Amino acid sequence: MAKKQTVTVTQIGSPIGRPKDQLQTLKGLGLNKMHRTRELEDTPSVRGMINKINHLVRVEDAG
Repeated sequence: MAKKQTVTVTQIGSPIGRPKDQLQTLKGLGLNKMHRTRELEDTPSVRGMINKINHLVRVEDAG
């Protein structure tokens, strides 16, 4: 069985003053505080969420 690809996402920007949907996207990724990091499965839906808030997060391919 192949290991699932993952991506590490760290919040580097504040959602204060941003549209409500961007805050909800951060929460959907498990991020709601500055510098919080999550390791997520690399799927098209997760990539789409990351692209929507790419100015608020740092992304590293975990492998």
